[in-house]
Amino acid sequence: MDIARPDIKKKKQRQLWTWAGLGVIVLVVLGFLVSRLKPAAPVVDASTVWPDTVKRGDFTRQVRGSTGMLVPREDAIRLIPALTDATVVRIRELPGAIVKPDTILLDLSDPELAQELLNAQLAVKGAEADYKSLQAQLQSTLMDKKTAAAQVDTSYTQDQLQAQTDKQLYDLGVISGLDYEKSKTTADQLTTQRQLSQEQISVNERAIEVQLASSHAKVEQAQALLALYQKQSDALEVKAGIAGELAPLATPVQVGEHVTAGTSVAEVIQPDKLKAALQIAETQAHDVQIGQYATIDTHNGIIPGHVTRIDPAVVNGTRTVDVALDGPLPEGAVPDLSVDGTIDLQKLTNVLYVGRPALENENSTLSLFKEDPDHKGATRVSVQVGRASVQYIQILSGLNEGDTVILSDMSHYDGVDRIRLE
Repeated sequence: MDIARPDIKKKKQRQLWTWAGLGVIVLVVLGFLVSRLKPAAPVVDASTVWPDTVKRGDFTRQVRGSTGMLVPREDAIRLIPALTDATVVRIRELPGAIVKPDTILLDLSDPELAQELLNAQLAVKGAEADYKSLQAQLQSTLMDKKTAAAQVDTSYTQDQLQAQTDKQLYDLGVISGLDYEKSKTTADQLTTQRQLSQEQISVNERAIEVQLASSHAKVEQAQALLALYQKQSDALEVKAGIAGELAPLATPVQVGEHVTAGTSVAEVIQPDKLKAALQIAETQAHDVQIGQYATIDTHNGIIPGHVTRIDPAVVNGTRTVDVALDGPLPEGAVPDLSVDGTIDLQKLTNVLYVGRPALENENSTLSLFKEDPDHKGATRVSVQVGRASVQYIQILSGLNEGDTVILSDMSHYDGVDRIRLE
């Protein structure tokens, strides 16, 4: 028969509660320890990141203009304006045509100019006739004065001889002193008269020069006006003026259209005289200077060049930088061709540098992942950077020569300080 053992039952219950309490304590401790553990580092495919090794040496700071184009140089463009108000009556050449200096591009008509030209021609003829008439009149007057002066000279010579003869006769006592004085007085009077006639001729000659110069100035004025109207009339046949290619105007003229003086009616460019116009970000353009070396990529060849102009105006966050091309143009280089370009700003010597990280600026503090020596993991580090180029950036602190860092965009891992690479 079974014997009841209540003490054994109580002992088993105490053991059960003890083990249960220990289990709860163990679970609490494990939960606390687990809560203190850091989350596991995320795994990143090593083939998808862009690593680079920190180096020491020299590199050239550059700035890139990725949106540029070839445009004609200033000396390769001829914009042809209408010289007078006129009407387009004929268009002979269309944009794209290859033209010579004497090629007629279009014809204009201005009936009022034709009348002005005729009036100017008549005015020149009238002014020239007036000049010749005045010249003849003044020469005639001068000749009369010279004739009168010649008569005075003749009388002066005769009276001088008579006075000398009478003096000799007076000295011999042949004639009286009264006769000699009379002869001498007449000679002295003619001397004064002769001097006055010569001065009168000189004054008259100077007056003739002034009057003829005034009349000739009117002739020249009429001729200048005629030349102006003739030039305007000749310009009604609009010629290219230079050899090149006829370019399209922003607002092309049409047959029958009335254009005012100064309106551009044609444009000719020389397609072999080009420059590069690069668009440089405003934040980088302040380091660009005239004369700096540049290279232009036409996507069909690289052309060396140098900076010749920096536009002071900012448009859509960029400034236009003109680059003169110092090398021959590659085949297919034409105006408006899209090009890329880089400009050398400064050479840095004996500095730490690494490839330029994506979306990072110079003179700032970066947060980069530095790879472990075994390249199986990477830890986030703070890096102070200095000057930057198109491809490289200067390291001021936070990295050492030989360190490998990840340069690709790691913004997806902003919340972690370490990653695993597999």
